[in-house]
Amino acid sequence: MDFDLSWIVLGLPLAFALGWLASRLDLRQLRQDSRRAPKAYFKGLNYLLNEQQDQAIDAFIEAVQNDPDTTELHFALGNLFRRRGEYNRAVRVHEHLLARGDLSRSDRERAQHALALDFLKAGLLDRAEDALRRLEGTPFEAQARMALLAIYERSRDWPQASDIAQRMQSAQQGDFSTRQAHYLCEQALEQITQGHPEAAQSLLQQAVSTAPQAARARIELARLLQRQGQAAQALTLLHELAQAAPAALPLAAGLLVEAARASQQIPPTHALLVQHYQNMPALDLLEAIVSLETTAKQPDARTWYLRHLEHEPSLVAATRWLTQEPLEQPPLQPQVLRALEHASKPLTRYRCAACGFEARQHFWQCPGCQSWDSYPARRVEEL
Repeated sequence: MDFDLSWIVLGLPLAFALGWLASRLDLRQLRQDSRRAPKAYFKGLNYLLNEQQDQAIDAFIEAVQNDPDTTELHFALGNLFRRRGEYNRAVRVHEHLLARGDLSRSDRERAQHALALDFLKAGLLDRAEDALRRLEGTPFEAQARMALLAIYERSRDWPQASDIAQRMQSAQQGDFSTRQAHYLCEQALEQITQGHPEAAQSLLQQAVSTAPQAARARIELARLLQRQGQAAQALTLLHELAQAAPAALPLAAGLLVEAARASQQIPPTHALLVQHYQNMPALDLLEAIVSLETTAKQPDARTWYLRHLEHEPSLVAATRWLTQEPLEQPPLQPQVLRALEHASKPLTRYRCAACGFEARQHFWQCPGCQSWDSYPARRVEEL
């Protein structure tokens, strides 16, 4: 059978024409698809940059509907819902991502982290805890542990918080020894409230060993020993505090005076206070020195206020000095003293260095921002 070459001559142009037509159709469809999805996506970005979150959400929803397989759009949409406080919608977006079987491992871990943040922002701590624990062994592990730490601190679950802190320190994710000492102190205070001083003392001694440089454990242990009538041991502990954390000594000045009186060791304690006051003048140290000299019946005890005023302009010290100093017009003395006390009272507060929250008492953990050791051991007037 003879093969007719004319068919080849006719078929080649036809095949070329059909291939060209098919490629043009595919390119046109690709261009239409690529134009439709990015148009909504970039429109959403434009709204987002202009802080028009409502319009941005609508644009991203449209983009997701056009291309439901795009994970980045889902993440952007979920983050927008969370920022707006629509936590239920954010949860649904991220749960939908986790339910997909074709999701890569990195995107699945990212969606799990986003879901945990949704629960945290919504205040659903139990669900947040479960979601965060599933991030162990992922790139989000350190962030998840910090969030778990915050949850346990907020719920005052100190054993769980201590466990997380220990794991983070073992993984070299930071030094948590001081925070662990705080957890032990919190548990000790709970034991004291429940009437178990022996257990509290054991916890406080463990806290001192955990963070020797931290001040709180020694102060709390000295206070406990003082209540139990062991003034000499309490005084020894406070002398150790003066060496280990001298900046925190003003917080223990009143307790130091009580222990010195009870153990009849006023002269060495007075010498210690004067030494530290000379290195770092502080109102609480000043009050403790005046108190000890008054106990020893020294007539010039109150002149310490004048010495302080020579170096530090202090309304608090001036008010304390004028309290027992007769004025030229005695009938006006009560009114003047009341005015001075009213003006100086806010200056005796403590202020958080992290958020500025002020309080009449010193806090180891700020009740405003929950930061640890953010309150300096000095009054507002001294800052």
